[in-house]
Amino acid sequence: MTDFNNASADELQNIISNAEKALKNIQLSKRKEVITQIKDLAASIGVTVDIHEGDKKPVRKGAKVAIKYRDPDNAENTWTGRGVMPRWLRALLNAGRDRSEFEV
Repeated sequence: MTDFNNASADELQNIISNAEKALKNIQLSKRKEVITQIKDLAASIGVTVDIHEGDKKPVRKGAKVAIKYRDPDNAENTWTGRGVMPRWLRALLNAGRDRSEFEV
C-alpha cells in the first residue's frame, strides 16, 4: 500500500482518479449482474421485465399552456393563469385595475 502522507498532490490525484474509475467499473458490472438476475427470475415465472435506467431524465409530455395574461408595460411578462399569480399582475390588481384588462 502507498504511504499517502509522503505522496505528492499529483500522485494523490492520480490515485483518486484511478480508484474512482475502478469503483465505477465494479458498480457497473454489479448492476448488470443484478439486472440479469432480475430478468432470469422473472422469466422463471413467465413474466417479462422492462428495466429503465435511472440516469436518464424523464421527458415531460404535457402540452404547453397558452398565455392568458400579458403585462401592458412589459410584453415579456406573461401568465398562463396557473400557479401563483405573478408579482406584476398582483401589483396592478392591488392598484385597482381589473384582471380582464390584461387578458390576451
